[in-house]
Amino acid sequence: MENVEAAYQSTLDYLYSFVDYSLTRSLRYSPEKFDLGRMAALAAALGSPHRQYPVVHVAGTKGKGSTSAMIASVLQKAGYKVGLYTSPHLVDYTERIQVNRQPVSHERLVELVERLKPEVAKIEQLTTFELTTATAFLYFAEEKVDIAVIEVGLGGRLDATNIVDPLVSVITSLSMDHMNVLGDTLEKIAVEKGGIIKPGRPVVVAYQKPEAAAVLKKIAKERRAPILFTDDAYFASLTQHSLAGQEFTIRPAAGTNGNSRATSFSLPLLGAHQVQNALTAYAALKVLHKTGIKISSASIKQGFASVSWPGRFEILQNDPLVVIDSAHNLDSAEKLAQTIRDYLPGRTVGLVFGASEDKDVTGMLGALSPVIESIMVTQSVHPRSYDAVQLGEAAQKFGLPVAIDPQLESALEQVYANLKPDGALVITGSIFIAAGARQYWFEKKINLKHA
Repeated sequence: MENVEAAYQSTLDYLYSFVDYSLTRSLRYSPEKFDLGRMAALAAALGSPHRQYPVVHVAGTKGKGSTSAMIASVLQKAGYKVGLYTSPHLVDYTERIQVNRQPVSHERLVELVERLKPEVAKIEQLTTFELTTATAFLYFAEEKVDIAVIEVGLGGRLDATNIVDPLVSVITSLSMDHMNVLGDTLEKIAVEKGGIIKPGRPVVVAYQKPEAAAVLKKIAKERRAPILFTDDAYFASLTQHSLAGQEFTIRPAAGTNGNSRATSFSLPLLGAHQVQNALTAYAALKVLHKTGIKISSASIKQGFASVSWPGRFEILQNDPLVVIDSAHNLDSAEKLAQTIRDYLPGRTVGLVFGASEDKDVTGMLGALSPVIESIMVTQSVHPRSYDAVQLGEAAQKFGLPVAIDPQLESALEQVYANLKPDGALVITGSIFIAAGARQYWFEKKINLKHA
C-alpha cells in the first residue's frame, strides 16, 4: 500500500509540474494559454476516448457542480453506468474523476497517467487541467460508461473539456466571476460560457439576467442549436425545508404541454438556489430523454433524493451547529446569506471567512454581515489565497467584531470554543477554505473543545 501511495504522490507531482492556471496569481485569457488544439491532439493520440460514450456538458458560474451531481445521480438511478468529471476537488484529487460516484482509485490513476506520458511528451505547453481531463476521458472509455457528465473547468469556449460533442449542453446561473480571465461584463462572460453550445445540439439554460440571456440566444440561433430556458418551460416551488433537507414541486409552464400537474421532489442539498439547480437538471434530463436516453420520473425522484455534493451548505455537526459552504463570489455569498436567513433564523452566527485574492471580498462580506454576529478572517494554503491581515482590514468596515488568524485550524477552534448554545459556526469564502475545514473537522473534531 505504501508503494501505491508513493506512486500516487509522484503522479500528482507530475501533473502539477505542468502549468496549473488555478494556482496562477495573474492570468490573461489568451489563445496561447487556452488552446483547444493541444487538447484535441492529446485526445487523438489516445484514440479519442471522449467519443466513445454520450456526454452531457455543463458550464456556468454557479451551480454547475451541484447540477452535474444531480444529473449523474438520476442517470445512475435510471440504471446507467455514469462517469462524472468535476473540479476542483475537496480533499483528494481522485474526486474529480468518478464512475457511479466512486472516485478512481489511486492505483488506477497512476496507471492511466503513466500511459499518457509518452503522448504528453510530444505536445508542448499542456496544462495540468488538460492532462486531468484526458485522464478522465480515457478512464471513462476503459470503464465503458454508458454516459458521462462533464463539468467545464473555466469559461467554456476554450476550456479543455470543450472538445466533446454532447447530446445536451447545460448552462447554469451566470454571474460576475473570474473577470480578469473571462471578461468584465456579464455579456463577455456569457460569450465564453456560451462557447459550449454546439451546432444542432440542444442547450438547456438556467434563469439568466436579460443581458446574458440575449447573448446565449444569439449564439444558439447562429449555431441552429435548440435552446430551452428553464424558466420558460417550468415552474419550481419550494414547499418545505429544514436542516434535514427540502421538498419542492416542478410543473410545466402554462401552454408548454397538456399536462400541467406538479410533481413533488425531495432534495438533501439545502438552499433555495439548489431548487433552481434541480430545476435546471430536471429540464436537462427531460431533453436528454428525448435524445433516446431513457429516464423515468421515478429515477428523477430517486436521483434527486439521494444526491450527494459535499461542501455546499453542508452540516458537519448539529450540536452545536457547524456548516461549511463553498461560496466564492458575490452572487454565491448573497445566496448563502439568504440560506442563513431561511435555515438559521434566530441563531447567533459566527463566521470564519477566507477568500481567493481576485474576489470582491468587500461585496461578499457586505452580503453576509447582516446575518452574522462576528467575523474571524483566515486564509487557506492555496497560493491565490487572500492575505488574512488585508482581509481583516476589509472586514472592519461592517461594524462587527473582527478577529484575524491566518491559520485555518486555530481560527476554527477559537470560534467553535466561543459558540453560544443557540449559535452556529459558518465557514465559507472559497472552496479551499471549505475543503480545509471539512478535512480538519473529520480528522480532528474529537480534540475540539466546546464551552
